[in-house]
Amino acid sequence: MSVEEALGRAEGLLRELDARRAELERLADANDVDGDAAVDVITEIAELARRIEAELTQARNLTDAAG
Repeated sequence: MSVEEALGRAEGLLRELDARRAELERLADANDVDGDAAVDVITEIAELARRIEAELTQARNLTDAAG
């Protein structure tokens, strides 16, 4: 795996996170907020954030190893 690959995956995950954030905003703007759906989206956002952090950590480790 290369630094570019890890960063590319992180960017893809970030786009997915942004889409889920937009979904959360739509849910929040609804007249009848579905609390369960909002919690599900927040859970997905948290998982995406963890995955992004892991990819960025991998990229940093690869950069450090390359000197």
